[in-house]
Amino acid sequence: MADLGFHLPSLVVYLVNFVILLVVLYSVGYKPILRMLEQRAERIQESVETVERIRQEATAQQEEMEKRLAEGRQEGQALLAQAREMAGRYRDEEIAKARQEAKAFVARAREDIQREKEEAIDQVRSHFAELAVLAAEKIIDKSLDENAHKDIINKVLEESPEIK
Repeated sequence: MADLGFHLPSLVVYLVNFVILLVVLYSVGYKPILRMLEQRAERIQESVETVERIRQEATAQQEEMEKRLAEGRQEGQALLAQAREMAGRYRDEEIAKARQEAKAFVARAREDIQREKEEAIDQVRSHFAELAVLAAEKIIDKSLDENAHKDIINKVLEESPEIK
């Protein structure tokens, strides 16, 4: 091998140096690099798991919010229905109350009209009686006492169907 330019003792020394260098590099460089890569892979795995957990929590929270929103809508619809029902009942009560008041007003008006009618008839009778007495006095040219006048007038009024 000397012919080829290889010197065997130098080659052995080179080979031993290369093995020592490999062992030193393996222990000093390769193990820490592998440890660092393993740690990085663990951190990446933890990050992926955290992201997945956060995504699941966000999905659960979104579903919960949608559920609460639906419940709120249902409660709002129920409150609106209840308010409409109460407004309808109030309206019906007010209408019934107004009708009752109108009926009472009409009844009072009829009573007032009847009372005024009776008063007017009484006044007409009274005036008629006075006129009849005056006419009778002039016709008979004498005066009757007041009780006799009233008796005659009442008798005439009872006999006359048009005055009643």
